[in-house]
Amino acid sequence: MPNTKERLSLLWIFALLNYLYADVIALFAIAGTGNSLEPLSPLALLGSAVLMEIPIAMILACRLLPFRINRLANIAAGAILTLINAFLTFVPPLAGWGRPPAFPEYVFFATIETIATSVIIWQAWTWAGAEPAVSSERIVRQPEAGITSS
Repeated sequence: MPNTKERLSLLWIFALLNYLYADVIALFAIAGTGNSLEPLSPLALLGSAVLMEIPIAMILACRLLPFRINRLANIAAGAILTLINAFLTFVPPLAGWGRPPAFPEYVFFATIETIATSVIIWQAWTWAGAEPAVSSERIVRQPEAGITSS
């Protein structure tokens, strides 16, 4: 079983791929309609870039940050992305502010993304910090046990 740092990093990769593919599906839906849409403002594009940078950065952060900061970063990033994802997926359509392209697909991906980020939050929240060190190297000498090899 991988340690918590590896597991969290893998979950961030999984969530990121789902975020990205949901956007690809939306682009297919937009291109397939033949309608031209208003381009997003520079501020909206910057917001999207920052939002996608969070899971990208967390892939590395999970492996590099020390325990306390790592745990807090995973809880915070997971909570932020879960809340923003839920808001952007469900509030605008329910409030009548329009409907994202490929809405059924967005709901499908949003559900998977929410589960993934919820699991990230749970894994980080329950992370005890004391995990056995796993090494890929074999122990060759154990003099205290009287075992040696050459």
